[in-house]
Amino acid sequence: MALQILEENGTFELHGSLTTATTKSFIMHFEHMINTVKNITINIDNVNTIDATGVEALKMVMTNALRSNHIFSVIGNGCKDIYDEYKSSVAA
Repeated sequence: MALQILEENGTFELHGSLTTATTKSFIMHFEHMINTVKNITINIDNVNTIDATGVEALKMVMTNALRSNHIFSVIGNGCKDIYDEYKSSVAA
């Protein structure tokens, strides 16, 4: 399934799958947003599938946003799992 990125009231809503097939376009979109928007919030409520590549893509975009002194947030169902995955990889 494809990935749609919709922006509503400053929050970017992801719809569909964040997988190996969609991460390249996801990264490209948010690399552009990092140069345009100071505060990035991604809502993952409507993501029906996320694989390890998708989690890595989120971590990459987050790292790049933080390096650029931007605020980056992931909200929605499943964000605790992503947080736990990010936290465990940082501790390793």
